Amino acid sequence: MSLRFTLASAELTIAPGVYDALTASIAAEAGFKALYLTGAGIAYTKLGRPDIGLVSMMEVADTIAMIRDRVETPLVVDGDTGFGNALNVQRTIRLFERMGASAIQLEDQTTPKRCGHLTDKTVISAGEMVGKIKAALDARQSSETLIVARTDALAIEGMEAAIERAERYAEAGADVLFVEAPKSNEQLSAIAGRLASKRPLLANMVEGGSTPIHAASELGALGFKLVIFPGGIVRALAFSARAYYQSLARAGSTKPFADRMLDFAGLNAMLGTADILANGARYAADDEGTRA
Repeated sequence: MSLRFTLASAELTIAPGVYDALTASIAAEAGFKALYLTGAGIAYTKLGRPDIGLVSMMEVADTIAMIRDRVETPLVVDGDTGFGNALNVQRTIRLFERMGASAIQLEDQTTPKRCGHLTDKTVISAGEMVGKIKAALDARQSSETLIVARTDALAIEGMEAAIERAERYAEAGADVLFVEAPKSNEQLSAIAGRLASKRPLLANMVEGGSTPIHAASELGALGFKLVIFPGGIVRALAFSARAYYQSLARAGSTKPFADRMLDFAGLNAMLGTADILANGARYAADDEGTRA
């Protein structure tokens, strides 16, 4: 089922954050109808650094390809600023679509960008972002590949300017609208009230970020169609990893942590190792048949 069709349904879609093929496969197994490839998650895990524009286009593209080789679930990809101007945006769209992105998110921050929930962001002009959106639409090969237009202007120019930007991005042809980092229930309601009738709306839930955490049902009632929890998986794994390494350092063994981890058999069962090896055995060399 295409993401466009899913977003047209009455229910809100939850897209959990993933950052590699392992997290994508675990999330897909849980039954989600869409996944969100988080640029922040790639920075956190591949680089061990914050989300401040350090991740490259090719690093994201490689991650898309590895995820797509493992799962078929629709994938929303964080494309940051498009990694440059409108021409860079076109290259990004072509590459990400070819790798298997179902939707590509572009934002109106300056380059290098930073996490939408950090302070001191800056944005390009609305007119430049409109040009980027049009460039993205011209570059995509299929109308089923959605363009998500994100504005970070709320923190810089205020609510009215952010909504006006989103309206311009919808007029330019963006398929999904994303106003980043509203700070209250009232702001979430105002965004939905002004924009929900124009395009499907995306809400971003960041634990400890600027926006109050809401359940999907609450956001759906406001009028949002897609909610992402982009960094939650990294925060959960980092919390567990810290406890694991501290336990190992204290005990000199993994035994005290055994009830909080998969063993060798458990991990291989999750990865489908037996099925993969059985499939490989089907292609083993038939020496007798070759001699014949």
